Amino acid sequence: MDLTALFDVTGEAGAAALIGLAAGLVFGVGAQRSRFCLRAAVIEFVRLNIGVRMAVWLLVFTAAIAFTQGLIRLDLLDVSEARQLASRGSLSGAIVGGLIFGAGMILTRGCASRLLVLSATGNLRALLSGLIFAVTAQASLHGQLSPLREWIAGLWTIQGFESRHLLALAGLGSDLGPAIGLAWFALAIGFAWLVRVRIAIFAGACVVGAAVAFGWASTYALSRQAFEQIPVESITFSGPSADTLMFVLNPPGGALDFDIGLVPGVFLGAFIAAWLAGELKLQGFRSGQAMRRYVAGAVLMGFGGMLAGGCAVGAGITGGSVFAVTAWVTLAAMWLAAGVTDALVDRRAEDTGELPVQTAR
Repeated sequence: MDLTALFDVTGEAGAAALIGLAAGLVFGVGAQRSRFCLRAAVIEFVRLNIGVRMAVWLLVFTAAIAFTQGLIRLDLLDVSEARQLASRGSLSGAIVGGLIFGAGMILTRGCASRLLVLSATGNLRALLSGLIFAVTAQASLHGQLSPLREWIAGLWTIQGFESRHLLALAGLGSDLGPAIGLAWFALAIGFAWLVRVRIAIFAGACVVGAAVAFGWASTYALSRQAFEQIPVESITFSGPSADTLMFVLNPPGGALDFDIGLVPGVFLGAFIAAWLAGELKLQGFRSGQAMRRYVAGAVLMGFGGMLAGGCAVGAGITGGSVFAVTAWVTLAAMWLAAGVTDALVDRRAEDTGELPVQTAR
């Protein structure tokens, strides 16, 4: 992937933003068409009604692993310098942050990526929740919540490199990554066939997984050809949401990078997909009580995502695709907390008639 011609037109920072925009567009289209959402998959799983939403999440997860590991095997990608593996990691942050994020995800009825996609279709509940998520993420990164985040993250840390690679810790060797990813992807395809996932939804899920691999490969190529230091990264929404918010609020001329292009790209991709499908529709809050629930959930997700080092996509899919152990711990904590929160909050309210029976959307 020769990017020198693009550098001549946009500069290195502009090229990074355009690559982020492209990755976001692909992700947004695929996520909108497939209805990809971790919260929806968890609800199907814990309520023993496993079907299409679970199949979609498995397709995205395994496709991201298979495609990313395939690029590594073909020497088109090297993630040894990626933040998820190279830097010191926090297991306490992964556990506590994952638990907090998982609970918030149920309260807002969607993970961070799902809120962004729904916002693009006209869902004002998701738009407000997404803005609060971004504000809280920024406060957790550099604001009043950062001391608490740093304290929790420092309770249990591990070294980078092999100490953060799941396959290395298991004694399997990183060379098995492509084979494991391909085998899991094949199983996910088989499960999708069993639950009769429609072709359009199946394709959308695969596109989301491919977008994660594209993000890795494109930023790696950019890092090797640029004179400035460019991080090797892919799709996540905690940090980029905070960065995009500050980019909009600050005076013009702020620094461009992959993250700044990503969030608008996802929004635009989801909007285009919903528009072409005739699914644009304004939706708001039904009551003040519902609004309080969404606000509380967005705050929990913003802090939890920054503490864990990634959201349901950033840790669960992107970090998982390179077998970062902290990402897998975060993902497990999200599943656990989301299942418990659904049982304690939504299912109890449904049993008492305080809340209509929810379905995975």
